[in-house]
Amino acid sequence: MKAAGQKLAIAPMMEWTDRHCRYLHRQLTRRTALYTEMVVADAVLHGERTRLLGFDPAEHPVALQLGGAQPQKLAEAAAIAAGFGYDEVNLNVGCPSDRVQSGTFGACLMKEPALVGACVAAMKAACAVPVTVKCRLGVDDQDTGPALDALADAVFAAGADALWVHARKAWLKGLSPKENRDVPPLDYARVYRLKQRLPDRFIGINGGIATLDEASAHLCHVDGVMLGRAAYHQPALLAEADRLIFGETRAPVALGDVVAAMARYAAAHIDGGGRLAHVTRHMVGLCHGLPGARRFRQILSSEATRPGAGPEVLLRAFAAVDREAADKAA
Repeated sequence: MKAAGQKLAIAPMMEWTDRHCRYLHRQLTRRTALYTEMVVADAVLHGERTRLLGFDPAEHPVALQLGGAQPQKLAEAAAIAAGFGYDEVNLNVGCPSDRVQSGTFGACLMKEPALVGACVAAMKAACAVPVTVKCRLGVDDQDTGPALDALADAVFAAGADALWVHARKAWLKGLSPKENRDVPPLDYARVYRLKQRLPDRFIGINGGIATLDEASAHLCHVDGVMLGRAAYHQPALLAEADRLIFGETRAPVALGDVVAAMARYAAAHIDGGGRLAHVTRHMVGLCHGLPGARRFRQILSSEATRPGAGPEVLLRAFAAVDREAADKAA
C-alpha cells in the first residue's frame, strides 16, 4: 500500500478501532485504508505482541499507529510491525491525552519537529513499508503557520511518505482529550495552504468530516481524507465509499451480507475464547436511520453482553430491522 494511493482512510481512534471494528469496516469497503488504535512503542517491544498487533488478513490495507518519542525504540517497533504484515506504520504526533503527555509524545511532539524528524528517519531506515505521520495544526499558544510548516518540513526531509493533519489545535492545558476533539475550531484552509506549499507531498486531512460528500469536497484540495467518529457511529456510510471515492462500479454490499459475515466472524472469535460483545459493541450504529434500528441497538446492548451470548443474538437483532429498507440503503 502506497500512502499516496489512499484517498480515504478511517482514523485511528483509541478504544474504538480495534481488530473487530476494523474487520467490520472492511466488510463495508474494500479500498478504504484502516488504522489501528495507537500502540506505544514500549508495549510493542515488551508486551504480548500477538494480542497487541494481531489482525485478520482481510483487514488489508491496514496501518499500525505507534506512539513514542525515542527514535531507536520506534525503529525497532516499526520493524516488528512490518514483520507482522502491516502495510504502513504511522507515528502519532496528535494525541492530547494525559497519558501521552506524561510520556512526552503524541501532540507534545508538535513542539519538537527535529525530534519527530529523527524518529521518522529511524523508522524509515528500519522497515520497508511506508512511514507516515499524523499531527495537529499546533498545540497551545503555537502559531499554526510556522508550527505546522516546521513539522511538515522536518518529517518530509526525514523521508515520511505522508502527513495526515487533524485540522485543529490541541490544547494540552485546559481541555480534556474529549474536549480536544470538538472545542478547538477547525481550520481546513490551513491544511489546504500546506498542500499548496508542498504540491508534491501527500497531505491528508482529518477532523469533523461527517459524510462522503464532504470527503469528496476535501479531495479537491488535499490528497486524502480521514473519517473518524462518523465512520464509527454510522459505519454503513462506508458501503458507498468504494463507488463514490474510488470510482468502482460494483454495487455496495448489502447490510444483511455484512451482518452474516460478522456473525461468522463472531462465532470464530467466541470459539477462540472471546465474547460476542467484543465484536457487537462496534456494530450498534450499523443500522442507523433504518426502521427497527432502535430495537437492533437495544438487543445488542442488552443481550450481547450476557455470558454465553452467541452470534444468534446478532442475527436476532438484525431480524428486527426492516429488511426492505436495509436493502434499499445498500
